[in-house]
Amino acid sequence: MAATLTPAEQAQLRQTIDMFQVIVESTPLDYQSLEILKEAYLKLGMQQEAVNTSKKIAEAYVQLGQLSSAIMEYETILQQFPDDRSVQLALEQIESKTTSFQGSHSEAAESDGEAAPKSSRQEADIDDGKLAMKRLFVDSNMINITDFNRFWNTPGTGSPGQVEEPFLQLLKDKGGVDFDQSLQLILAKSRAGFIAVERYDIDMEFARGFSRDLCLKWCVLPIDRMSKSLLVATTNPFNKEAEKEIRKAADQRVIWYLASPPELVKTIRKIFR
Repeated sequence: MAATLTPAEQAQLRQTIDMFQVIVESTPLDYQSLEILKEAYLKLGMQQEAVNTSKKIAEAYVQLGQLSSAIMEYETILQQFPDDRSVQLALEQIESKTTSFQGSHSEAAESDGEAAPKSSRQEADIDDGKLAMKRLFVDSNMINITDFNRFWNTPGTGSPGQVEEPFLQLLKDKGGVDFDQSLQLILAKSRAGFIAVERYDIDMEFARGFSRDLCLKWCVLPIDRMSKSLLVATTNPFNKEAEKEIRKAADQRVIWYLASPPELVKTIRKIFR
């Protein structure tokens, strides 16, 4: 596979590997980043590294309780390496716990089903992630509901042609909540990966292929494309409306990556100035 790539493409893939190795070291359950890492390995013909990463993906699924996805990942490995004993043992362990997991999962699903109608009634016409962020920050007692409502920006209310100021930035400037605190809270609940936008080699022409208004309005930035997935930097990975608009424009699955608000705003301004 690597022989069909240009030197520039190979260099970009190696940079992607370096970047996402750092991400998965800090967030080992970030299976989306692991998928991107695996694909980069495959494109470079690094078969053993790809298989090892595939095993890590399956292990992450097990830790997250997504046993069916873990089984599929392990079975994909066995299609190529049917005698891999570590994979066989892992599947046996999953099978032994499937019954008990299904019971607890069913209870959780019923609980979610009862709560869902109430949540749906409360949601606004545009789901910009406000309710999810409110639950995170207010329920954790990081801020009170009055301050939350005061800091939350309604999309489209900012200055025309300017990046919408992220909630996390206002939370820091006016509420005194450090970025480390707010980012860690979101990372723990969203399972999104974290990306250092200023260190990522973003193709500006690629980013400019997306609507300037969309990126400014939602403070989001498409930074790369891997297979059928689009990597998008954000400070609010719960923003369903932004995800919908991006998917409509790109017709690809959106994978959110949480970014530092100042870095993200600065990069968006640089690209769309």
